[in-house]
Amino acid sequence: MKTILIHEPGKVEIVETEKPAAKEGEALLRVLYGGICGSDLGTYRGTFAYADYPRIPGHEFSAQIVEIGENDRGLKPGMIVTCNPYFNCTHCYSCERGLVNCCESNETLGAQRDGAFSEYITMPVERIYDGRGLSPKQLALIEPFCISYHGVSRADVKPGDKVLVVGAGTIGVLAAIAAKAKGGEVYIADVAPAKLQYAYETFGLAGMILNDDPDTFMDKVNAVTGEHHGFDVAIEAVGLPSTFQNCIDAATFGARVVLIGVGKQNLDFNFTMIQKKELNIFGSRNALKKDFLELIDLVKTGEVDLEKIVMNPDAAEPEKRSEYELDEAAAAFEEFSRFGGSKLKVVIHFADPQ
Repeated sequence: MKTILIHEPGKVEIVETEKPAAKEGEALLRVLYGGICGSDLGTYRGTFAYADYPRIPGHEFSAQIVEIGENDRGLKPGMIVTCNPYFNCTHCYSCERGLVNCCESNETLGAQRDGAFSEYITMPVERIYDGRGLSPKQLALIEPFCISYHGVSRADVKPGDKVLVVGAGTIGVLAAIAAKAKGGEVYIADVAPAKLQYAYETFGLAGMILNDDPDTFMDKVNAVTGEHHGFDVAIEAVGLPSTFQNCIDAATFGARVVLIGVGKQNLDFNFTMIQKKELNIFGSRNALKKDFLELIDLVKTGEVDLEKIVMNPDAAEPEKRSEYELDEAAAAFEEFSRFGGSKLKVVIHFADPQ
């Protein structure tokens, strides 16, 4: 079978690997769509905190069940599904307390272990979720939506909250969508005008902030929040010290700040602002089974047009194109890396359902 392999930073190839066989408690899956995550792109660029090489990328995907044994989940051959890609150890203190998303020895597909970007993969049955009639492309987008939704849930966004999401990449835009679904008045900030405008217009957000000048950022925040003197919730979805600082600065007194972004850089800032504002700071890592199930149900209602996260899928220009075939994997990574400022989610089409 064909497998996408990142040999080293900047080098992606399609290689031939052996088709896997399902073990007891596993299912054989045929991959249909895969989304290139920011972590996959970081592995390609050599900037991802958890990357080593060579690595098969991919943890956002949809698949069709090829082989599966008797199970109590109603899963059968032919069903279109998505999967939970975070493998927890089951015995650390986090796992013992049910915090399996932040297992001390977590191994995520495509990060700490080889990922799903092959024509066929095997997965434990308990990690496979019925797609409930959603399209293969929608189901490949559920996992990144879960990352954002989990962070928004950590922030306990309530109706009427003024929410700022810093970062208009896929995770940031999905966080904005999730916060809006929970009743928040959502604003989004970014340095890339094209993605910012697209997110604002496409998903009906309350407003946007072009974060192109650190000297005027707070002027723009104050213009939006007025007498509130900041946002009730600030969500960091980039992974840079500067964008975390943006969230600390933009948060009002007593606000909730959530860090979803992943980065390698150290932070140097006036941490006394956390004490002065009595901020509630939350980390957010991975997602839980309930996040997957709730979001599959939410997308099924039609309230969220998840496929719009994939901008211009059929565009001919490399700087706009967002959907590729399996054999074009190298181009998908290279062009996403070069033109990321004008793209949200980039997906790879592996196969159609049979």
